[in-house]
Amino acid sequence: MTDVAAELRRDGRRLELRYVLAGEMGEVAVPAQAPSTRTDELWRHTCFEAFVRGAGESYVELNFSPSTQWAAYRFSGYRDGMAPADAEPQVHAVKTARTLELTASVDLPEDLADGSWQVGITAVVETADGTLAYWSLQHAPGRPDFHHPDCFCVRLPAPQTP
Repeated sequence: MTDVAAELRRDGRRLELRYVLAGEMGEVAVPAQAPSTRTDELWRHTCFEAFVRGAGESYVELNFSPSTQWAAYRFSGYRDGMAPADAEPQVHAVKTARTLELTASVDLPEDLADGSWQVGITAVVETADGTLAYWSLQHAPGRPDFHHPDCFCVRLPAPQTP
């Protein structure tokens, strides 16, 4: 049995995340440490994700691998207009026999700086036999679809102005 927990915090336009995967880590395929660089298709293996939307339909997708590789994408609407997002996350991961903890911190694009955010927190967990499990705080009906508006279930208020 595997459990996934997540914590998130907003500081201005900075998003700080902490994910903990708990269970028998020998049963989970965890990517080996690698240079912390932008890498596509991280969702094909164990990774942690966040989807952040401000006002309107556009949103940002963030992928964080336990390898410390990452990806950041902008979408103009639901699965539409995908382009690389301007982001440089800091990713750190620690694996023990019973847990995998990943922390990430990233400044989101300027256009998300002022308003409130709707956030989807998700994870893809690959087992040792290659099976993928899809985790989310809230799933849309049907097949797993982390981009679906129903998954953006966490609300983070706009920063307070002094």
